Amino acid sequence: MSAVANPATVAECLRVGAGFSQGDRNWIAEQFATLDARLAGFHADATELEVSVKDREARGQKVTLECWVAGRQKIVTTSAEEDLHAALNDVRDDLRRKLNDAKTRQEPRHNKHLRAVDQPEGAPLQDAEREDAETA
Repeated sequence: MSAVANPATVAECLRVGAGFSQGDRNWIAEQFATLDARLAGFHADATELEVSVKDREARGQKVTLECWVAGRQKIVTTSAEEDLHAALNDVRDDLRRKLNDAKTRQEPRHNKHLRAVDQPEGAPLQDAEREDAETA
């Protein structure tokens, strides 16, 4: 994998949408800082994040985090947690999971020499590995 010249970071890519002010941006960026490691594989100029909240501080508030990465489908995560801090953490963690899942889907599955798999002995085989072992 080639290194990205200008890696994406939350601080650089984050926009605040409805329900948040620019004053909230730094606080939200701090909450989302753990996403930096996951976003680092993408170019900053091809990555955007937008967080918004509907009915802030109300009983039915809904926080939405959207992520656009060039060449990939838009990823949307939402949370209906009543506590704003918990809702932000929820959408952050969900985005991290979805980015990891998207990365896994794009990695080669059946070409063993292209992926580095360090499986301990006795670990269950993946479906494709099981099929290879049965046909051998």
